[in-house]
Amino acid sequence: MKKKNIALVGVPMDLGQMRRGVDMGPSAIRYAGVIERLEQLGHTVEDLGDIRIDQPEREHTADTNLRNLDAVVKGSTELATTVRSVKEKGDFPLILGGDHSIAIGSLAGISKRYENLGVIWYDAHGDLNTGETSPSGNIHGMPLAVSLGIGHPDLVNILDYTPKVKPENIVIIGARSLDEGERELIKERGIRVYTMHEIDRMGMTKVIEESIDYLKGRTDGVHLSLDLDGLDPLDAPGVGTPVIGGISYRESHLAMEMLAEADLLTSAEFVEVNPILDEKNKTAKVAVALMGSLFGEKLL
Repeated sequence: MKKKNIALVGVPMDLGQMRRGVDMGPSAIRYAGVIERLEQLGHTVEDLGDIRIDQPEREHTADTNLRNLDAVVKGSTELATTVRSVKEKGDFPLILGGDHSIAIGSLAGISKRYENLGVIWYDAHGDLNTGETSPSGNIHGMPLAVSLGIGHPDLVNILDYTPKVKPENIVIIGARSLDEGERELIKERGIRVYTMHEIDRMGMTKVIEESIDYLKGRTDGVHLSLDLDGLDPLDAPGVGTPVIGGISYRESHLAMEMLAEADLLTSAEFVEVNPILDEKNKTAKVAVALMGSLFGEKLL
């Protein structure tokens, strides 16, 4: 793999959902040795620190059921501005969450630099809800819909443009918990999804090969958004919304290794590491190990 200039950005966001602790995810990942791991692989790493996230009283905004809307918009806008600057320098943004609502800001900043940004959404969930379809009003279940231009105007118009991605440029991998509104949107927009059924039946090798072939011909950059709850809770217990029957640790390493070999990615984020729910920082260590594979680490 060609050595990269990696800009590390932490986003201690816990306002997109209800369980406290995920704001400590960036610190847990740093503590697990992410900078040292990437530097040992020959990459240059610049740690830009953490985006400032306000901590208001948790509430619904008056005209919507969305929780903490204003604070999420503010944090997403700051992240989008930071990531856009990183891309303007030609560096590789590696974003550490924080809950998955941070992808709203990540994609807003990254997509500014591309005509046809591709997205690999490695997650147990589709994150395609809106205020109308969400059972909870939690914005961490909405970032992919928002990035498609579907949702509250304050969210979809961050950096004053929408949409950030096209449905035909998205691949979801690992889905096993979808709400009814999300299933309808997937069918309506023709979004490519590999559920756990496909992973079990086809194998991860085939899933990643098809995903790479699918995106390579239609995109000019690809962002990986990896939610640690995409993995089975036995391997990644420190997440806020665990779903049993997930992708294994080894399958995930294989996926990252294949993406590294393809040299397809132009940005990435790892989200939903919650140290309070974890076992001796196990999930952060898993995240760092997967980043190692993603950035070219091999046994031999």
